[in-house]
Amino acid sequence: MDSKNATSLAKGEPMKTVLGAALFLSVIITGLPLLGQRFPAVSENQRIEMLKHPDNRPVRMVLDTDTYNEIDDQFALVYALISPELDLRAVYAAPFKNSRSTGPGDGMEKSYEEILRILRKLGRSPKGVAFRGSSSYLTDPRNPERSPAALDLVKRAKKSSPQDPLYVAAVGAITNVSNAILIDPSIIQNIVVVWLGGNGHNWPHQREFNFRQDLNASRLIFDCGVPFVQLPCTPVVTHFRTTVPEMERYVGGRGPVGDYLLEIFKGYRKDHFAWSKVLWDMTAVAWIINDEWLPSDLVHSPIVTDNYTFSFDRSRHLIRAVNYVQRDPIFRDFFTKLDKQSRK
Repeated sequence: MDSKNATSLAKGEPMKTVLGAALFLSVIITGLPLLGQRFPAVSENQRIEMLKHPDNRPVRMVLDTDTYNEIDDQFALVYALISPELDLRAVYAAPFKNSRSTGPGDGMEKSYEEILRILRKLGRSPKGVAFRGSSSYLTDPRNPERSPAALDLVKRAKKSSPQDPLYVAAVGAITNVSNAILIDPSIIQNIVVVWLGGNGHNWPHQREFNFRQDLNASRLIFDCGVPFVQLPCTPVVTHFRTTVPEMERYVGGRGPVGDYLLEIFKGYRKDHFAWSKVLWDMTAVAWIINDEWLPSDLVHSPIVTDNYTFSFDRSRHLIRAVNYVQRDPIFRDFFTKLDKQSRK
């Protein structure tokens, strides 16, 4: 998640992006794609059941992350790795383009290298765990990119079931996950996607970084019927803030990975006076650990328009949308686990 772009209202996207979105999935009033993608039916009863918080521990999950995009992804990855409630099976590098990359493919490669860096600092092997993702954004639903990440997600999802789903925590552009769904639509019956992306449903626009990077993939995740938990950035996750003094007190000195997290946090901005930073991506991991920290509602899935806004139809399927973040217990949990990890 790129905080520099999270709440900015862009002054018009490139024409090729808008045209690509219209070509990809022009949406009629019902929200059904005109190009005729077909996804397996998931009954509302089954979807509601899968959208309950998981009670099997540890929870099998994968993390899809644009890890080098800024600094919050690294915190989310470490949080997932050090939480005994979670069984992190794989980490996927997501594409991104901002001032830290020359394009989505370069962003994905840099994210992959950052995943390896974090794993090394925690003494974890990347073999069979770290996977490269998409090198470009989604443009043609008939030809999804068969990246190592997308293919691994399909494989793991096929071994799961509605009764024992695989949790997919996604904290960047939703490209890899959407490609996997297009490769094998049947996997929507066996996964729960927990995505930090988009803004609140009453917010005037959806030009949030993760959402607007890949409008086609964003539209697909709201349309396909997969059991889906959305963590809106503004005005919900924007409350998940911390400061340099708090990081120095509870993160610095907690092993190589703690020192690294403090270093990148302090390096993100030169002027730390009266400054706090949102660590957006940790909240997707936190919801899987304890949903009481992030209250939510079952709501009808909105319709994604080509203008980066939502339209609404109350006949649409249900998703779960987080409406508030209790920052204190999440940071308390993270600091406690990091300290315990550093003493091993």
